Amino acid sequence: MRAVLKLVIRILLGVRVVGDLSSIAAGRALVVANHDSLLDAALLGLFLPRRAWVVLSREDMAFAPTRFLARYFRHRVLDLSEPATVKRMVRLLSAGELLVIFPQGRVTTTAAAMKLYHSVATIAVRSGAAIVPVCIDGLLYSRFSRTPGAFPRRYLPQVTIRILAATRLPEFAGTVTRIKRRKAADALAAIMQRAAVDTRARQTLFEAFLAAVKVFGRSHRIVEDVRGKHETYGDLLKATLVLARIGPRVAAEREIVGVMMPNLSTTACLLLGLSAAGRVPALLNYTAGAEALRSACVAAGIRTVITSRQFIERARLYPALDALCNQRILFVEDLRQRFGALDKLWLVAWALWRPRTVSRASDSSATAVVLFTSGSEARPKGVALSHDALLANIAQMRAVIDFSPADRFLNALPMFHSYGLTACTLMPLFCGVGLYLYTTPLRYRVIPEIAYQRDCTFLFGTSTFLSRYGREAHPYDFYRVRCVISGAEKLNPEVAELWLEKFGLRILEGYGTSECAPVLALNTPLAYKTQAVGRFLPAVEYQLVPVEGIARGGRLHVRGPNLMLGYYLYDQPGVLQPPQSEAGAGWYDTGDVVDIDADGYVTVLGRVKRFAKIAGEMVALEMVERVALHASPQHQHAATVEVVAGSGEGTVLFTTDRNLSRGTLQRSAKLLGSQELAVARRIVHVAELPMLGSGKADYVTLKTLVEKSRPKLVEINNDLA
Repeated sequence: MRAVLKLVIRILLGVRVVGDLSSIAAGRALVVANHDSLLDAALLGLFLPRRAWVVLSREDMAFAPTRFLARYFRHRVLDLSEPATVKRMVRLLSAGELLVIFPQGRVTTTAAAMKLYHSVATIAVRSGAAIVPVCIDGLLYSRFSRTPGAFPRRYLPQVTIRILAATRLPEFAGTVTRIKRRKAADALAAIMQRAAVDTRARQTLFEAFLAAVKVFGRSHRIVEDVRGKHETYGDLLKATLVLARIGPRVAAEREIVGVMMPNLSTTACLLLGLSAAGRVPALLNYTAGAEALRSACVAAGIRTVITSRQFIERARLYPALDALCNQRILFVEDLRQRFGALDKLWLVAWALWRPRTVSRASDSSATAVVLFTSGSEARPKGVALSHDALLANIAQMRAVIDFSPADRFLNALPMFHSYGLTACTLMPLFCGVGLYLYTTPLRYRVIPEIAYQRDCTFLFGTSTFLSRYGREAHPYDFYRVRCVISGAEKLNPEVAELWLEKFGLRILEGYGTSECAPVLALNTPLAYKTQAVGRFLPAVEYQLVPVEGIARGGRLHVRGPNLMLGYYLYDQPGVLQPPQSEAGAGWYDTGDVVDIDADGYVTVLGRVKRFAKIAGEMVALEMVERVALHASPQHQHAATVEVVAGSGEGTVLFTTDRNLSRGTLQRSAKLLGSQELAVARRIVHVAELPMLGSGKADYVTLKTLVEKSRPKLVEINNDLA
């Protein structure tokens, strides 16, 4: 009967078992699996290549099909919160059995892992068993799941059981039992999160988009922008196919094509369409200035730029257009003229029915997009990101953040910034999450109103932008928002306090670089530490290299599936330069000095280039800015370095607070417990700080201002401060 049941289920659900089957072939082993549906336990009990004991919850046994199928595999109905469960399971494993447990203890309702019971890690530690991660794929969007109504439902999904290589929990010697249990549970959670990333599909961006269309359906509303039109997956697919058809007529195979567009659904379709056509979109930062645009085009070898005539007129970007005089300019308003009657017939009769046949890109390791560094410290560099790097970063974030089709993202961050592209645009598009695109993050009163009117639940921003939104918003504007994520710059503690007191929302700070697609570390509701940027995402490896003069932390080198392919540099146009690191091939030197505590939480101390050597000590310019923010939280501040003849390096603070003095800074430094050297030597009052489109201070311009204004700077005598 067992064989007959397996055959019927295999036919109905197409069950496949793949991966490292040898990891459970013999010996004691603990299988830990995701729990997306009420059928999970039965499928593992029946289809694992070795007969196992399966731990069922009362919720599992309340489901009639599981209760029936449980007759044909060995099982125990246990509560993971009961101490007796640990003893029973350790006895089974000690006898050399294979044991299957779902560590979260219940079927997920969030499309992501929920809490993990410490008892499962305790079982692994006490038994000494190998841990075998298993991922069950296909049942999350089935009738057997417990996800909310916004999720699509299928009666007969195709199921894949992926078995990964066995591993073991590290030993935690010298700590008390309670801390050992917590650390073991954290290690187990990391193993399961890593498994979710490692079992991701290797796809191109266009293939990932088509997969989302298939799962959620063409009628699923997915995006809205400032034009007010709700667009479905079907609408986006049609526009993407049109642009994929036109792509070969405007650029050669694998050519890098500049894209200078605002946050619109058209921009997303343009990226996907060019990608499907085998062309590489390069998103240009239209806020960076004429010289930065020219440098970006030279570095990446861009010959053609696609933009919008209406966008140029409304944003008054004529200087940017003039800077592209050596490039061919194409306007999206004119591209439709290249789509003739035969093309329309092709679209209706073939492409909409067989969209996969349109794609000319099939290598997930090839370059998908080119982004450009902010240019806050030097000429912008082109960052080549592969399809898999972008999708891996999305998988890494999905493994630690709970979001679902019931949510709605509000993205006002520009797509030319990796934060705005990957986390805020591609992730919701590929995960069926509603998305509202706004064209600029600078409308501080409008954006809170959009969040209120559109019932947005996720908000992304930088500390600077979140500060302004928080001050301008009505306390009820963010009543539906349940997650606020800050990145791209250090989160000001005063901003975090403002949001917590005014809206009851805790801002989750993250850290990343454009070169890592971009997120490397992130605070989450389950793993949060104030003043830190969270733990590293799963599959991110790191090394800290000591920096002379800096006692705490070290220079961060990373590697992982989300790492870039390389740089395009101004002095070597069109030549891809792989990342260089003293840690070896495949590693990337972030240039940031970070500290990592015993629990894995990362604290960013500053960039190596953003340290000044004063009186023989290394002083982080970020600390200089933090002291200023503490002294004057309602104003903007940015610190840079100048070289003073005869006395070495000194710090210069640019501030919009005309009343800020060194005396005030010294008092703030004492309150923060900072060294005296963290007080800026010079203060320059400005009406406003030069800013980049990402919300960061433009340090290149500030350094220029220091040089130009040096004769006019008034040094403040310490005795008079």
